[in-house]
Amino acid sequence: MIASSLARQLRDAGLEWHPAPGDFFRIEGPEFASDETFTVSDMTVEPHEFDTGTILGFNGTTEWALDSVALEQALWLPREDQLRERLGASFRSLTTLPDGGWRVTTRGDDDTGEAVFDAAAAETAYALALLALIDVAALR
Repeated sequence: MIASSLARQLRDAGLEWHPAPGDFFRIEGPEFASDETFTVSDMTVEPHEFDTGTILGFNGTTEWALDSVALEQALWLPREDQLRERLGASFRSLTTLPDGGWRVTTRGDDDTGEAVFDAAAAETAYALALLALIDVAALR
């Protein structure tokens, strides 16, 4: 799972989240434990769409006395597969490094400008690559 700080950078760079079953998230705010991770599930946490925005409804949870939380209070922690999918055609490869880490290689839209992103965990390497891709797209 990527670090909250990296997930926050992705969100702040413009990565949008449309909650779906299996998605991981944390609730932002001083009243919540920063390491508590939730999973969107049809059984316990469901996204509900309203004219005013999306809320995450907590259905019958015993460990939390929450009815719902606004999507803006939730921090999405994208999975490895979700990050790879968002890289789209720019993704070239994922390889292991001699030290046990991971390298994601991407290429620009014009098929030039190969870039590499190394991290201890594959999902972190994917997230760094996606963050760079979002930053480049914002400059256009």
